[in-house]
Amino acid sequence: QVQIEESEGRVVQTGGSLRLSCAASGISFTLYEMGWYRQAPGKQREFVARAPLDEDTYSSPFLEGRFTISRDNAENTAYPQMVNLKPDDTAMYSCYVVLIDGARMIWGQGTEVTVSS
Repeated sequence: QVQIEESEGRVVQTGGSLRLSCAASGISFTLYEMGWYRQAPGKQREFVARAPLDEDTYSSPFLEGRFTISRDNAENTAYPQMVNLKPDDTAMYSCYVVLIDGARMIWGQGTEVTVSS
């Protein structure tokens, strides 16, 4: 059974940077897709970035190019990189994986990121 381990969240100052990680284990093949969503208090969950296998990564255009994602296929690990963080980026960030094309998303527990002003 696949297990997802996300790095611990942090408190970051406005303008700072943060690199999270999401590692999937318990599988013997390369994941079809890994990605991240976030949910701020009182707001709906929103897409952050995705890293499909053998395709270009994609980040939400609403994040103004501040968020990128990379992945290590051999380790089934994804790394969202966030720069120039703003207080509005404060949220619970959740990793998901898709085992094969067309399969449902499997979610991690989430990790909290707080950007202090």
